[in-house]
Amino acid sequence: MLDVKSIRKDFPILEQDFIYLDSAASSLTPEQVVLKEMEFYRGYRANVERGVHRWSQEASEEYENAHEEAAKFIGAPSKANVAMLRNTTEGINLVANSQDWKKTDKIVTSVIEHHSNFITWLRVRQRYGTKVDVVRCDTEGIFELADWEKAIDDDTTLVAVTHVSNVLGCIMPIKEIIEIAHEHGAKVLVDGAQGVPHIETDVMKLGVDFLAFSGHKMLGPTGSGGLYIAEHEIPTTEPLCIGGGTIADVSIDDYVLAVPPMKYEAGTPAIAQVIGLGEACRYLTKAGMKNIEEWDLKLANRLLDGLSEIPGVEIYGPKDPKQRVGLATFNIEDMNPHDVALTLDMEYDVATRSGHHCALPLMKELYQLNQGNVRASTYLYNTVEEIDHLISAVEEIAKS
Repeated sequence: MLDVKSIRKDFPILEQDFIYLDSAASSLTPEQVVLKEMEFYRGYRANVERGVHRWSQEASEEYENAHEEAAKFIGAPSKANVAMLRNTTEGINLVANSQDWKKTDKIVTSVIEHHSNFITWLRVRQRYGTKVDVVRCDTEGIFELADWEKAIDDDTTLVAVTHVSNVLGCIMPIKEIIEIAHEHGAKVLVDGAQGVPHIETDVMKLGVDFLAFSGHKMLGPTGSGGLYIAEHEIPTTEPLCIGGGTIADVSIDDYVLAVPPMKYEAGTPAIAQVIGLGEACRYLTKAGMKNIEEWDLKLANRLLDGLSEIPGVEIYGPKDPKQRVGLATFNIEDMNPHDVALTLDMEYDVATRSGHHCALPLMKELYQLNQGNVRASTYLYNTVEEIDHLISAVEEIAKS
């Protein structure tokens, strides 16, 4: 059972008279993570992996420990399989730029993807002539596995799919999609930006080839994230950048890259942020991902039940809360979503997100929503009372 009352004490920002329901964009950060970052700046502020002096050694140890924590958190076999990057977007782009694309290759993705896992593949098509197939879903965001089986064939090189939609909150059947892809010899990249913070993730059990995630959506600092690279993909996955810190040897005519994950982390890394992300992984592990999943379901139930009873309110995504995380997008009839979000902020002290949520293909293809919609997204520090406050506020706005 999640002790939300105790958890909220770790977030001093919540002492303000303000309800934060925008965690899908960026989660709040507990004091433990903030202090861990400050520990670096106050106690051993030095560069990593290059110095023999004590501060550099301590910073290097903490930096490597953070890799270990992140790897353990997602079920990776070792820290060598997790490159610490800035965010999910950088991880996806690393994969896109590391492959030897051919005109005969095919990439399969879905209509519900975040732009980062969509336009990246359109650019590959523009550059190399690679084919891109887009799998559609129904209006609730539910996919038929038969459609994936039809799209993925022996010409498919990569399947790029999100674990959880940042618009609909729907949970994708990624394990089954991975199995279908591997039957045809295709690699799979999972966008874990929304999945890793909310759902217990084990990359080995999933059998995924690549998984990208963002620290700022899972209680960690901004500018932190990771890319899991399966052992069999490391030899052929080239770094996005090379330079200082990525080499084992250099001569006038040649160079040898360092062992992973260092070969993927060029230049001085975001040391404090990475150390903070490691602490965020510890925090979530202590809270228990299964507990977080259960709390998500409870809040999702409350959100959907409350919003669905308000006349003039349209909700998007799965009607069954078990098929989504604690996230709901909605519109109020005849109202611009930005006006709704601004009213919730200014008059009801509630933070939500409005617009297209970086998922224009979804908005255009499924709903023809020119202005987008309003998104309320929860996390482990939100309460049922806060959800009820949002529902009451939406009801009042809808009546006005």
